[in-house]
Amino acid sequence: MHLLLRNSQVISPAENINGRFDILIVNGVINHMGVIWQHVREVMQYDLAGKIIVPGFFDMHVHFREPGQTHKEDISTGALAAAYGGVTGVLAMPNTSPAMDSAAVLNANYAKSKDNIVDVYNSACATLGRNGKEITNIDELVKTGALAITDDGSPVEDDELMKKALEKSAEHNIPIIQHCEIMSISNGGIMNEGKVSRELGVKGIPNASEYEIIKRDIGLVRKINNSRYHVQHISTKEGVELVRQAKAEGLNVTAEACPHHFVLTDEAIKEYGANAKMNPPLRTQDDVDAILEGIKDGTIDAICTDHAPHAADEKTLGLEKAPFGIIGLETSIGLTYTYLVKKGIISIDDMIYKMSINPRKILNLPQIKMQVGEKANFTILDLNKEWEVKEEYLHSKSKNSPFLGWKLTGKSVGILNNCKNLMYG
Repeated sequence: MHLLLRNSQVISPAENINGRFDILIVNGVINHMGVIWQHVREVMQYDLAGKIIVPGFFDMHVHFREPGQTHKEDISTGALAAAYGGVTGVLAMPNTSPAMDSAAVLNANYAKSKDNIVDVYNSACATLGRNGKEITNIDELVKTGALAITDDGSPVEDDELMKKALEKSAEHNIPIIQHCEIMSISNGGIMNEGKVSRELGVKGIPNASEYEIIKRDIGLVRKINNSRYHVQHISTKEGVELVRQAKAEGLNVTAEACPHHFVLTDEAIKEYGANAKMNPPLRTQDDVDAILEGIKDGTIDAICTDHAPHAADEKTLGLEKAPFGIIGLETSIGLTYTYLVKKGIISIDDMIYKMSINPRKILNLPQIKMQVGEKANFTILDLNKEWEVKEEYLHSKSKNSPFLGWKLTGKSVGILNNCKNLMYG
């Protein structure tokens, strides 16, 4: 790939770079950054005036449904949705069928992910079959390429199993990523427990289902030196405060939040039905405000999507029977820019940290460097672009989103990675 990107504004806050450059890329590597006055022959050129180049965004929480549920999504279509969402790397969750609890399943998925413009990494199960009863061979899974250990979709509730997982975390310097839910407290609930659930006459999930297990897990982290713990899709004000306190203690605790949890409340269930049903559920405005504060003050390290595709016939089963989850890869940038950056809650630099730099740091991946001689791994943004979320523009196999029809500002218009480029805006 020989490519010349002209008139681009480059923002890389970790390197203190914020300026206008022409960037020449040769065979996927940055060959020159500066002003190129002369005509360059035999190279594809793009004028990126008005656009911003940032280190490629990374979504550390996606479900690509392969193996076992490829009618909803597969690695190819999931990576395509990521690419059109401005994401150059993802971490796939292991709640597949069979579950990613063995080297064989991990190796098969990595083989299917080769030669993609999007780097598709995998997490692996903490317990066999995600059944919460027997620990996996974490040594083997890490050796095979698992970047994190999690039973996502299900929690690791057993104290001893979680202790063993955290000990392996310390040994291998990898995060244990927890779906924070106590199933007996959730007790079959399908949305947040509160005024709206009572109004609709459906069983609710109390905040305690999330924060009580976070409290338990942080207690274990205190006892296991060098263990690393990450809270997935945080949704409660109490959970945010527990993470804030753990960070103040100097514990290796990190957290992520999803756009739907900082944009929507449980009131959205009334309008969007099952397309606003997710786990953890949408909570109250008090919880949303706490998440926004946690994003602002650094308590919440990363913004991800929990991209959870489901087929249309599954999401039309009604609120009680429909599966949890929504897609999110192609709306994440627009929602984050519109509802966080434009509102002054965070800066564009903060957005880059939470969507590119911090996820890679948590997962021990190399940081992207905007320097001559480094691999080109870019997301290209048009922060002035106003657009409407339309089903026909989405590249996921599934279209289950409450944001269809929403008008957003800020969109990716291209990515570069792995000697490939995809320009679409």
